[in-house]
Amino acid sequence: MMLIAGCRQDMHNQPKIRSQRGSEFFADHRGARQQAANTVARGQLREDSYFYTGVVQGASGYREEKDEMPFPVTLDVLKRGQERFNIYCSPCHSRVGNGLGEIVERGYKPAANYHDQVRLSQPISHYFYVMTHGYGAMPDYSAQLTPEDRWAVAAYIRALQLSQAAKASDVPAGITVRSLKEIAAASGHQEFAEPWTLPATAVQANSNDLKQGNPALAPAYPAPPEIKIPLSKPEKH
Repeated sequence: MMLIAGCRQDMHNQPKIRSQRGSEFFADHRGARQQAANTVARGQLREDSYFYTGVVQGASGYREEKDEMPFPVTLDVLKRGQERFNIYCSPCHSRVGNGLGEIVERGYKPAANYHDQVRLSQPISHYFYVMTHGYGAMPDYSAQLTPEDRWAVAAYIRALQLSQAAKASDVPAGITVRSLKEIAAASGHQEFAEPWTLPATAVQANSNDLKQGNPALAPAYPAPPEIKIPLSKPEKH
């Protein structure tokens, strides 16, 4: 009698929906319900399409880039952009944006020089678009950088470009202006103030781009002076 009393069904046999199974309860015999029309997942509304895509619908019907930030650029935004740029962009583009990063010096395809005429003429949303989708040898960084961080990096790229064309008159009153050579000499890093040069491997790749008819991909870097290294027997290690 005790065993029989312990046998209870309660709600075990009630009609219910099981995952990945059909159901006789609904007319379409589907266990899972379809989303209502125009349903948007939480956090994915994205009303400001320019903020998330970097392009707008142009008058010609094509999607176009524009030279405008989707939000105000503050000092905090530039600092955030500098931080992200130094982490993800400087290995190829270098910290000053001249395309001579450590990866390029080791034989990788020359990165874009943000200070040449091609990049200076590109709208700021172009940098956002390239970070989102990649371009040429550059992969996309949409997984590493949020949309807001991509815009912050784009703003910092503009700051780097302005830094190379800045004049003393652009500096607010009361701020002391020192030349890069003075700062480099005081810090003991004179090489920071030397002219930019390109490794021989990158010059060769640059030349190949020109031969293939891709001048936009080949920044106008001066060829480094020829260095002759005497041949010697390899040392044993």
